[in-house]
Amino acid sequence: MSRVMEVDGAEEKNKTESAPTDPRELVSSDDEIDYSIEPEFYGPNIDDKDELWVHKQRKGQTSDAVLSCPACFTTLCLDCQRHEKYVTQYRAMFVINCKVITDQILRETKPKRAPRRSKDCKHSVASNEATQSDEIFRPVCCSVCLTEVGVYDKDEVYHFFDVIPSNA
Repeated sequence: MSRVMEVDGAEEKNKTESAPTDPRELVSSDDEIDYSIEPEFYGPNIDDKDELWVHKQRKGQTSDAVLSCPACFTTLCLDCQRHEKYVTQYRAMFVINCKVITDQILRETKPKRAPRRSKDCKHSVASNEATQSDEIFRPVCCSVCLTEVGVYDKDEVYHFFDVIPSNA
């Protein structure tokens, strides 16, 4: 009886190997696709329309990147500047799909400088205490999935550090 099953399995395998490879014919029985109807999210001119929309939003300015959320790929910024020193960070003034968390405050801390040694004193005591500067930041999240993507400062500038950049 096992021989019969092997033979039947081999016959079944030969049937599938000779099946047509045209994707239009490889449709499951419960999910039929009508190729005569144009798909809803495709159009021959849609890329041109999208490009015009982006140029209108930027008002003729160029950008270093288009920034997207790393979790849901939602567009967050169309016009930004890349940080000179930290190449994975960006700053922007005009954003979309971003939510500033107003009930949280983040502060930048800077360590105190060690006092200069005088010629009379052989040992100086360095202070390890950190002082708080007047820099106050608020967290910025993607408004779609609430992933934290950066901070917002007192000068109303967004600083993005956890985003996906793409060519502008």
